[in-house]
Amino acid sequence: MTVGARNLRLMLAFMAATALAACGDSAPDESLASFSAEEIFQRGEYELETNRRASRSIRYFSEIERLYPYSDWARRSLIMQAYAYHRDREYEESRAAAQRFLDTYPGDEDAAYAAYLLAISFYDQIDEVGRDQGITFQALRHLRRVIEDYPETEFARSAVLKFDLAFDHLAGKEMEIGRFYLKRGNYAAAINRFRVVVEDFQTTTHTPEALHRLVESYLALGFEDDARTAAAILGHNFQANPFYEDSFRLLGGRDLEPGAAGDGWLRQIYRQSVLGEWL
Repeated sequence: MTVGARNLRLMLAFMAATALAACGDSAPDESLASFSAEEIFQRGEYELETNRRASRSIRYFSEIERLYPYSDWARRSLIMQAYAYHRDREYEESRAAAQRFLDTYPGDEDAAYAAYLLAISFYDQIDEVGRDQGITFQALRHLRRVIEDYPETEFARSAVLKFDLAFDHLAGKEMEIGRFYLKRGNYAAAINRFRVVVEDFQTTTHTPEALHRLVESYLALGFEDDARTAAAILGHNFQANPFYEDSFRLLGGRDLEPGAAGDGWLRQIYRQSVLGEWL
């Protein structure tokens, strides 16, 4: 949109706002019935663009749905509600509006945006690593839907980036719990957490540390073959990583070297990631 067109649009919205001023600052009421859907929509846009909070614009957009339920303006108002709620960080309301749009207009050109809003309403609620990860799983599920259902859109490209970050977030949760157990000498429990990262989150940034912590844990338990194998995988895939230097130093302190040994679960990982043997 050009600057001139945008200014004209805002001027029209301002004129609509002046005409609607008689409605007062309270929620829209029956008096709006004398205005067209377009005029009310312009008022909602004006409120959205000129106010920090979106609550007033939402009232106008929702009123269009009530007064003109089967119009094109009602469709446009519904997606605007989803956006406005999200901007105000009212995520549950944003999800509800986005889902209603998808249920009502599944083939519409704005369906991809509605699905994206639904996904990021979960994504933007992802808490710090130490919190419950249920929201993260929901974000991943809905981001995947955007990627798979609308692959050629700009929203899919953004969803891919957010999916990777959310996936990394889940791995971070496993690492935090694993380190907690490791510090307290509960090596078996720590190994279980680090194993999840290596097997299920191997593409994340946490994999090098997970392998190093496995070396630490297995050495503490006296399982030298598993420690050597974990170090070998770490060295092959992340040789320049500082965690490999730490693992190499730990093994050297016991006159050990990285290398595939034993027949534990890590040996299978070694065959796949180092030797390329998947069968």
